Amino acid sequence: MVIVSSYRAAALALLFTLAATARADVIMDWNARADAVAAEKRLPPPLQGRALALMHVSMFEAINAIERRYKPYRLDLIADRNTSREVAAASAAHAVLTALYADQRPALDAQLAADLAAVAEGPAKERGIILGRKAAEELLELHAEDGAGADDYRPFTQAGVYVPTQPVAGYHVRTFKPWVMASAAQFRAAPPPALTSETWTRDVNEIREVGALNSSVRSPEQTTVGKFWFLTGARTYNPIVRQVVLAKQMNLLDCARIYALTSMAAADSFIAVFEAKYHYNFWRPVTAIRNADLSQNPATPRDASWQPLGETPMHPEYPCAHCISASAVAATLRAVVGDEVGEVTVTSNTAPGVTRRWTRLSDYADEVSSARIWAGFHYRFSTEAGKDMGRKIGELTVATQLRPRK
Repeated sequence: MVIVSSYRAAALALLFTLAATARADVIMDWNARADAVAAEKRLPPPLQGRALALMHVSMFEAINAIERRYKPYRLDLIADRNTSREVAAASAAHAVLTALYADQRPALDAQLAADLAAVAEGPAKERGIILGRKAAEELLELHAEDGAGADDYRPFTQAGVYVPTQPVAGYHVRTFKPWVMASAAQFRAAPPPALTSETWTRDVNEIREVGALNSSVRSPEQTTVGKFWFLTGARTYNPIVRQVVLAKQMNLLDCARIYALTSMAAADSFIAVFEAKYHYNFWRPVTAIRNADLSQNPATPRDASWQPLGETPMHPEYPCAHCISASAVAATLRAVVGDEVGEVTVTSNTAPGVTRRWTRLSDYADEVSSARIWAGFHYRFSTEAGKDMGRKIGELTVATQLRPRK
């Protein structure tokens, strides 16, 4: 019998943990690179979400073709076990991002070169390059006609009548090919409440008071949180995924899988919410409150000069988009690692010096929803509808995709 001292056992465990984390770095490094590209190009959240799903699913498919611990997404790849997983992942990410953003090739080439330089020359490295490129090529081909083309929104008007000329956002996202859902409308929320209902009366009056630019009832903390979540898209949830990966000490394949799952869920959440938004075409609080007399509801008084805390996004109100993406990512992570995740933090360039902290993923999703009310963007019923849609998408993603092989 070989007896290992407790000190030596702890040291070995630490070395194993550090090695596993280092192997997973390639996933997180390319996620950060993709995020930097999106920031530089000012990509809207749905287009960034599409790119992340393409990249992370490609990386997962490449690594999983070697280890074969999970069922693939759609590709049928099998690789030699003696293939570099890190090289395969980096090559897949590079191939996807250069295909999407050819103007970013110098920076992407430099990152790939750095990743390749860290791996010894030989057949394993060569096979990894070929495998990663193949995974990216096949997935890009699978989504070549996914609807991510030019926006074809046509304002409803009559000849000669003025309409606002600032383009709306996200109209064409409803036509994107879903990653997980059977259709864009699979989880469409029920219609918004009638303008004479108790729910409408309660929620429009709530946001008129708490969401106004100069609200006297919104607390300083609520104002800070409302401004914090002016930041939207993957930059709000990628840091949480990264911290969960590190806290759970995930190896390369499991890291690739969790990023792929959350990216698919987020991408589908954008498709679902914009399908619903343009289906219902429901008015924003700034429109509803300034035109409250048109609703024929004496319990909702008109405020002709009402303004929200922030600048209202240029797309219909119902359901809440920020709510659905946060809920989809949170539900995906909860299904894999549970709701309690230690402490996760996020910072925002729309609230400098502020750090938000949670120990439960559900609290993060709830805060995002509350923030959209405090910002004057969404009614409470809309945030609840968005959260419910996101939860269903996240749960469906984990239940049906990248499942462990039996």
